[in-house]
Amino acid sequence: MATADNKLADTDEKIFLGKGEQPAWLTLGLANRHGLVTGATGTGKTVSLQVMAEGFARAGVPVFAADIKGDLSGISEVGEAKDFIVKRAGDMGLSFQPDQFSTVFWDVFGEQGHPVRATVTEMGPLLLSRMLDLNDVQEGVLNVAFRVADDNGLALIDMKDLRALLDAIVPDTGKKGANGDDDPLAPIRKAAQGFGNVTKATVGTIQRQLLVLENQGGTKFFGEPALTLKDFMRTDSEGRGMVNILVADKLMQSPRLYATFLLWMLSELFEELPEAGDPPKPKLVFFFDEAHLLFNDAPKALMDKIEQVVRLIRSKGVGVYFVTQNPIDVPDKVLSQMGNRVQHALRAFTPRDQKAVAAAAQTFRPNPKLNTAQVIMELGKGEALVSFLEGNGTPAMVERVMIRPPSARIGPITPEERKTIMDASPVKGKYDTAIDAESAYEILQKRVAGTAAPTDGSAGGGGILGQIGSIVGTIFGTNVSRGRLSTGQLIARNVTRSVTNKVVGGVAADLGKSVAGSMGGSVGRALVRGALGGLLRR
Repeated sequence: MATADNKLADTDEKIFLGKGEQPAWLTLGLANRHGLVTGATGTGKTVSLQVMAEGFARAGVPVFAADIKGDLSGISEVGEAKDFIVKRAGDMGLSFQPDQFSTVFWDVFGEQGHPVRATVTEMGPLLLSRMLDLNDVQEGVLNVAFRVADDNGLALIDMKDLRALLDAIVPDTGKKGANGDDDPLAPIRKAAQGFGNVTKATVGTIQRQLLVLENQGGTKFFGEPALTLKDFMRTDSEGRGMVNILVADKLMQSPRLYATFLLWMLSELFEELPEAGDPPKPKLVFFFDEAHLLFNDAPKALMDKIEQVVRLIRSKGVGVYFVTQNPIDVPDKVLSQMGNRVQHALRAFTPRDQKAVAAAAQTFRPNPKLNTAQVIMELGKGEALVSFLEGNGTPAMVERVMIRPPSARIGPITPEERKTIMDASPVKGKYDTAIDAESAYEILQKRVAGTAAPTDGSAGGGGILGQIGSIVGTIFGTNVSRGRLSTGQLIARNVTRSVTNKVVGGVAADLGKSVAGSMGGSVGRALVRGALGGLLRR
């Protein structure tokens, strides 16, 4: 958007959000200190989000935002000079100039955007337990299952892998193999019992919860090719940040799946990105709409982890902006990390509403010219109370501001426009076709059928070192030709290499050392899970 007054234009250092008695600037160097956009339904939160997303994109900062109602998709199309838009721009001393922004659409269900997938292994037991609404005992058994999978090189890619693993850890001494021999999965069952009591009833409960998740569409989320987060960190040919929009209208019908999915993305960013300190602008800005769903009924252990990730991800150069109806939807520990605030109108029809208004007013740095609590209830559509960080990172005094109009279209795009954008997408074809690679389900089926790969090293070569590598590769299933390696196989291959190098080094130094002991120690160090239980890529 060009301006009649260049002093109110976006710059390389700050974004112009709106104007009251004073203009409201969001400083890019402080934008990774996180933020909060709140207000009642219909007060203009989505427009404020779009204005901020446009400003970040202009500055070359990639954006990820969940689009609950479909309105945010208009950012991909040229804005229209409607009378009310031109008038609002003119009242601020701006001249409206339409614009549009490079956009990539994503959709867990693969219907209105590129499919978004994660592997079960990468999701980890903590977040999966949250998604399945498991109690402490059930979560403990799920942790046992993941530990057994990690220790035995069983890549958990999709739901059938997890189901097969859960069946495999159920204690049942009466089971036999296909040829009538002893249970071929007995070592796995024994390993599971070694971590604690795993009962058939508890495993059955987890399996039923998996069915609920499958009925909500969770089957489409787990699989390959898994999402590569660097695909969110793109700029277009003009150096503008790409706007990544998660189509979430259908996903919102399963609120727990929605909240856990976005939390997984946040944890993946936290684990994968290197430390960046305080960069001149964020590497990525993440807008989390309907943020209260993240915290509803979350156990204390998970809340502590969320608070840790939100607090520390700032140093990775990622700004997190929660969008919700009321500040009290966000726990105090997390709210204290939100330095940049945009508060639209709240309605106070009940005692609880009045309490919420008072609480919202208290989160701002007071302005002696404003009765903050009173103004919150008087704000018109498109108006907001704004307080951004300034100078040395302290909040500015709250100001009553009229939000500037977006430069791109306000409102949803048509299916034809969406198709055109997806056909020109930089990730077209990368995620659109699901891949069902060999993983835990197939490996366990082979063991039961008696067709598992030989474990005597006969397939290996190159002397003792080659035989050692063959043994370790067989254990993890990475010395079998499968074409393109999947995420799970890549994880297993990395473990294999780590184990093999460790073993070979140990043999070279001391042939008397136990190969098995060296392997076991290396496996424990190779597979490491992060703050929210996701698998770290080492």
